Amino acid sequence: MQNYVIIGTGAAGIAAAEAIRCQNPGAQILLVGEEPQGYYSRPGLAFYLTGELDERQLYPFNEQDFRRLDLQLLQGRATRIHPHLHKVELHTGTTLSYERLLIATGATAVRMQVSGRDAEGVVKLDSMDDANRLLKIMRKAHSAVVVGGGITALEIVEGLVAKGVKTHYFLRGDRYWSNVLDETESRIVEQRLREEGVEIHHHTELEEILEKRGHVVGVRAKDGSLFKCDLVAIAIGIRPRKGLAEASGLETDRGILVNEFLQTSAPDIYAAGDVAQVFDPFSGRSVLDSLWGPARDQGTTAGLNMCGLNKPYYKLVPFNVTRLANLTTTIIGLVGRGSDRDLVGIARGDSETWRQLPDAIAAQADFDVNRLRVLVGERTFIGAIVIGDQTLSSPLHQIIARRMDITPIREELLKPDAPIADIIADFWAECRRAELAS
Repeated sequence: MQNYVIIGTGAAGIAAAEAIRCQNPGAQILLVGEEPQGYYSRPGLAFYLTGELDERQLYPFNEQDFRRLDLQLLQGRATRIHPHLHKVELHTGTTLSYERLLIATGATAVRMQVSGRDAEGVVKLDSMDDANRLLKIMRKAHSAVVVGGGITALEIVEGLVAKGVKTHYFLRGDRYWSNVLDETESRIVEQRLREEGVEIHHHTELEEILEKRGHVVGVRAKDGSLFKCDLVAIAIGIRPRKGLAEASGLETDRGILVNEFLQTSAPDIYAAGDVAQVFDPFSGRSVLDSLWGPARDQGTTAGLNMCGLNKPYYKLVPFNVTRLANLTTTIIGLVGRGSDRDLVGIARGDSETWRQLPDAIAAQADFDVNRLRVLVGERTFIGAIVIGDQTLSSPLHQIIARRMDITPIREELLKPDAPIADIIADFWAECRRAELAS
């Protein structure tokens, strides 16, 4: 009987277990995870905070699903792998043997180096426990300060607004998520937040968290401004949990380095999900993703390869549908560049690929809160952002992912005041007709 160990019970770990079980019905599969809640939807925590989902709805699997997979679940923390011995040490001193091992340990929130960060009322949104703690503090909170950028900071802001908590949002730069969104998109999001009562403070940095008897009572900004509050939320980015790999002598960079089969530098050890740094053919670089879809795809591929299939992982165009200030937003391909002063590295729901934009021309159109921006290369669309009306999000995903030749409409798209949405819709309809005819 073959023996597989998977470290991590998130999207990548579960997908790998499913793939292994399909290929090897008699294998022994052991999942090791630190969180007592096991497998739940991390993207769903945003809707849990606002009250749109209850806790039961965050679990993709029920007891029958786990029984079908015939998994052994073990709560614990792996501290070291001995690749030559094919053994894993746990924090309890227990040693596990494996024939094939997957590291799917995910990522963890970056802690801010600021005085008062350990006070009661300082929170993050990294896990189910964090979400429950946030909800508990929200019920008694009157005012809050949120620090950070990207999707997670906004998830916290929207959760606070939904619970009626007066919210101050600190941005170190001059606009929200500046290395992914353009100025118009940032302003749309910010205006929506203001309409919900959020006070946005640009060019504002947190200097100190003020506490009294161990509880948050306010913050001091670097310019000396004081803000009274009883909750401080920090969302300045995440880092892959690569400590286990480093302690075990595996090759790492920003994450755990893997080849096209998602193998690490050690035989019989694989990595997948937020912790894995994989080659991206779209940008030609090795990148990190913190997206549910790629985590599951990588987990599936790793699981198949752990069973000996030698299936290369082909990273697809990064694609995420999220919500920004209650506006459905789709981000596809390469859309921005550079760094964001409000983030350290990558954020949850983010992809490094988005920010590797080469020279391209933006074709864009605005309709009140609806927004369409398409990055136009010489022969293909390089990326797109769709805010609000999502009619074109799926067609654009297909056009970009398939690198379809858009030269027949390129010149028309780049004309001043071009009806971009109509041009793309007509182009897609014609492509579909041609495919059906062939």
